Amino acid sequence: MQPAPNFSIHCRVYWEDTDAGGVVYYANYLKFMERCRTDWLRALRIDQLRLRAERQLQFAVVNVEVDFLRPAVLNDEIVVTAELARLSGATISFKQTIMRGGVQLIDARTRVACLDSGSLKPRPIPKDLFTEWRNGQ
Repeated sequence: MQPAPNFSIHCRVYWEDTDAGGVVYYANYLKFMERCRTDWLRALRIDQLRLRAERQLQFAVVNVEVDFLRPAVLNDEIVVTAELARLSGATISFKQTIMRGGVQLIDARTRVACLDSGSLKPRPIPKDLFTEWRNGQ
């Protein structure tokens, strides 16, 4: 099984996601993007709890650049994407978007590092993870 390097999830905007004006609070877009990357790993059959327990490694966001193009509001259905942009050494870079219908709300770039779970220092991504993309890049 080789899932596409482009992955997406659907989310609904709830009260808890919004500010007093009913607009999604800016930090919550990061939560939506995190859920998409986590579900992308699940689609690859990569269990983060197992990686931590058996290999002492975990992933952590080290950089995010976000352009807030338009707001999402209460009850919107949004589509959150994660596209693998680069895989190298100890990092994975993603291009991420959030869409409502055909309207792009968020344009983001996210860099995630592979860390040793004991020391929290960078560690090379094991070669058996993401094999399809390592061979193709």
